[in-house]
Amino acid sequence: MSQYQNSSNRATHDINHSRFLVDGRGLSKVFGTLTAVSPLDIAIKAGERVALVGPSGSGKSTILYILAGLIPPDSGDLFLDSKSTVGLQPGRELSEFVGLIRQQLDLVPQLPVVQNVLAGRLGQWGLLRSLVSLFSARERDSVLATLSKLGIADKIDEPTSQLSGGEQQRVAIARLMLQAPKIILADEPVSSLDPARADEILRLLTGLADDIGGVMVASLHAPDLIREHFTRVIGLREGVLQFDIPSEELMPSVLEALYDLDQQPIPIS
Repeated sequence: MSQYQNSSNRATHDINHSRFLVDGRGLSKVFGTLTAVSPLDIAIKAGERVALVGPSGSGKSTILYILAGLIPPDSGDLFLDSKSTVGLQPGRELSEFVGLIRQQLDLVPQLPVVQNVLAGRLGQWGLLRSLVSLFSARERDSVLATLSKLGIADKIDEPTSQLSGGEQQRVAIARLMLQAPKIILADEPVSSLDPARADEILRLLTGLADDIGGVMVASLHAPDLIREHFTRVIGLREGVLQFDIPSEELMPSVLEALYDLDQQPIPIS
């Protein structure tokens, strides 16, 4: 059995939890009568890149939002770099650990690129500095250097709404680079992209995670991209863990069984 499979068994062993950047124990979430995530253990070490897969409604986004601190779990404990999220403030403290890119990108289209990128620093600044920086672009040089790495330095003063979809994704990545979190989360980051562009965006995100010595967790569906860019894959169905395996073990038959809604899901053990 893989070292990753059946991670709930971790509780029965003498494990040094401090070696995990992400350590969730018994995490669950219920919305009304819907169980979005059944009690789940998830532990991720620095350097790992983890893909979440599963049908719509399987709990992928809910897990990402719990890890990002956007929604609280109904049960369980979450530790980021050995610190309990219970003691972390949603602004400055949490932003040092976690950065999230959603499919919608969460950019302000009316603002120029420079201000959207500077938003990556809001969690680290006080209110006064945030207001001054957004309107004066006092860290323009940092933004310009970041955009240069992504090939869009010439767009720094353009309204974000005038950029192409691919350029806007780079703006969102630049914002994340300026934030420099230890844990990078991405919710369906390449679902609307062609294969070549999807590969490029994932290379940028995983490269960022490698540069800062952190981890990346993303929800997506393409097995070729998972095997190319991720070290580990977690399968979910109806909020229940189905498998947690190295990405090279992700065979077509495993995904077919996961997405076959006519079959009763059976976790791999």
